[in-house]
Amino acid sequence: MIRLERAGLPPDTAEHLGTYTRQIEKTADSGRKAKAAELWSHTTVRRRVRGGLLATLADMAPGHQRCMYCGDSQGTDIDHFEPKSLAPTRTFEWLNHLLACAYCNSNQKRDAFPRSEEDGSPLLVDPTLEDPLDHLRLVLPLCTYKALTPQGEACIDVFGLNSRGVLVDGRRTAYETAKQSIELWRIAADRKQHDKAAKVVEVAWDRPLADVLAGMFHQSGHPAAELLFSGEEENLGLLRDQELRQAFLSRA
Repeated sequence: MIRLERAGLPPDTAEHLGTYTRQIEKTADSGRKAKAAELWSHTTVRRRVRGGLLATLADMAPGHQRCMYCGDSQGTDIDHFEPKSLAPTRTFEWLNHLLACAYCNSNQKRDAFPRSEEDGSPLLVDPTLEDPLDHLRLVLPLCTYKALTPQGEACIDVFGLNSRGVLVDGRRTAYETAKQSIELWRIAADRKQHDKAAKVVEVAWDRPLADVLAGMFHQSGHPAAELLFSGEEENLGLLRDQELRQAFLSRA
């Protein structure tokens, strides 16, 4: 997971979302769940809102429309961050929509929405509101996640971030590829090949599992960076190169 900026919706899509939200709010509390489900599955309603939602979410998503949760597979589903079965009045709320792959949406998350036992606040991280790096640390080079907070622990559990072998293996590959990318950028920059250097940055962020690259830059500034990158001093030196950091992080 990486930090994302929420974009504005097309005016007609936003208008339709507001109309359907008001219809649900006018329904008696006991019938709101059914009303929300009925509207969301209605052919006309989906035709009016789905295109605008998917297009905007795709523009916000990492890489080429990657899932906002696992960062690996292509995002195909409009996920309700707080499930519509639990919060029917938020079914058509733009701030409650994220782009997810079918596996994260239907196999992993489903209607799961853990809350803190202390204050009832959500434990899952919405990457458009919080920086996942505040809650999750990628253990390099194992490429598994360590929870820094209860929210991070919940994300690891709900999305299977460490239990899905394909994700862990994919991150290991992404880690090696990311190291090659920063080396290629330094070579191109030293040779004054500015267009080539810019392309290296673009491709690096567009690859699946861009959270690995984000985690590398984040951890290179950690007080214990020398320990975290033990045996990879050259890699750490590149990640701390201010010119290189500017080039990559301005694109993130």
